[in-house]
Amino acid sequence: MKTDELINVLASGEGPVDRHVLLRRLGIALLGGGLAALLLTISLYGVRADLGEVARTPLFWAKVALPGSLALLAIWLNRRLSRPGVKGGGVWLLLGLPLLLVWLGAALSLAGAAPEARGELIFGRTWRTCALNIALLSLPVFIGVFWALRGLAPTRLRQAGAAGGLLAGATATVAYCLHCPEMGVPFWGIWYLLGMLVPTLAGAALGPRLLRW
Repeated sequence: MKTDELINVLASGEGPVDRHVLLRRLGIALLGGGLAALLLTISLYGVRADLGEVARTPLFWAKVALPGSLALLAIWLNRRLSRPGVKGGGVWLLLGLPLLLVWLGAALSLAGAAPEARGELIFGRTWRTCALNIALLSLPVFIGVFWALRGLAPTRLRQAGAAGGLLAGATATVAYCLHCPEMGVPFWGIWYLLGMLVPTLAGAALGPRLLRW
């Protein structure tokens, strides 16, 4: 078989590349996984009774802004890392910005509190279960995001897995905010981040195996 004939055989049946496949797959994963995380939050833990009242306070939206900003950055990372040969680059460094802000807020909160009140700000009432709850809620988003990535073309599999895990954890944390009664910034800076770290590390560990193509 001549070279031209081989090329024609290999190319036969191929159509134009769908430019929107990346956004479509991630959108389906986030919509389905996020809705599942929301329903799990409501069914397993319930919505806090004073949500309507507390949602009118800036502090509540500051709490939502932490996982929300990390989720947006994780989407950016996933869009980059789902393409062959593309690095996460400076987006990884940008993840430090919301972390620095919440830790700065935590430090100011602790500095302005009486010594006997600092333990409550750090541990709250739910520190034993918070991170585990977030990790559990992240499972449907984790499955959806990894399904999306497997249909794309990541080559930096560990980074892509970590970015997918972070997106799952951050999305689950946004849903968990509807239940969580904790309003202490130091609490979020420790236990929320720990809850998001679990699926991130799991994604980094499983990425080379689950995303290989």
